[in-house]
Amino acid sequence: MHPFLFTARIGWFAEGRFLGKVVDEWIADTQEFIHLRLPHLVVVAAIALVLNRLLLALTARMIYVAEQHAVGPGRISQVKTLAGVMRTTGLAVIGLIAGLQFLAAVGVNLAPLLASAGVAGVAIGLAAQNIVKDMLNGILILIEDQFNVGDMVRLAGLTGTVETMTLRKTTVRDYDGTLYIIPNSQITTVANLSADYTLATVNVSVDFSANPDKVLELLKSIAMDIRNSDQFREVFVADPKVLGVDAVKGSEMIFAVVFKTVATRQYAPMREFRRRVRLALEENHMLPGDPNRIFDSFGNPDEAGKSGPVPEADPVIDPTTIKPEDGNPLKSD
Repeated sequence: MHPFLFTARIGWFAEGRFLGKVVDEWIADTQEFIHLRLPHLVVVAAIALVLNRLLLALTARMIYVAEQHAVGPGRISQVKTLAGVMRTTGLAVIGLIAGLQFLAAVGVNLAPLLASAGVAGVAIGLAAQNIVKDMLNGILILIEDQFNVGDMVRLAGLTGTVETMTLRKTTVRDYDGTLYIIPNSQITTVANLSADYTLATVNVSVDFSANPDKVLELLKSIAMDIRNSDQFREVFVADPKVLGVDAVKGSEMIFAVVFKTVATRQYAPMREFRRRVRLALEENHMLPGDPNRIFDSFGNPDEAGKSGPVPEADPVIDPTTIKPEDGNPLKSD
């Protein structure tokens, strides 16, 4: 026995007296704690420390692999977000389990605490179920790599460029600069316009009087010149395709030309193609298509309303001036 306790076992603390019995029980409880529960707590602390180290090493490895092999900064940002969520959630779970083991070791009854936590968890879950849905869907978006920061996407009926991503929301910047904040639970269908390549169709309308074979050769020549130019050579994934006469509407023929380009980079070659088509039609004396233009019997295009004299319409008869017929069947002519 400790010398202090030995000297204190006199008077009120003497053996057999009330305070003496209290000291005896304290000594017995301390011996039981050191003998049985303290080793258990040491093992729990050691396991918690090992799990903590493993979790930190795993998340750090994820970030390292992403930085070495990711295709862009957007994916690296996604992996860092996911790693942070895993680290925070894992540490919280490990700390909670270790704390419960410590409370149980010191003799705290966990049944009321767990029951209260269960009721509180249900109440919080019902009140914040949309937030939980947002976070779960956000985790799936990150894991499945559905889209990255900087991608052009169509989410919840909105089209634009992804600016930021979190577990709860995604922000999209529209073409006119409008910033949309979309909860992740509202993202049910993802249209990623930046994936792989883009197919863009340009419709060229030419007058019906033009030779379609000559128009096809002209369009193919213009498309291939753009394809092989220094400005757009790296933009195209494959050669342009002139599909031919796609439709005939009145006095216009519509030719379809398909460009296969790197994703979201189709606009510049399309604008250049339209510019060159305009100049080529004028150079080859071809008219652009006009739904209001009509032809005479010889196929010469004239403006609507100028194809010839307009026939005179029948005179309008006033029905009040018409005399009624005699309805007597016995009357002879």
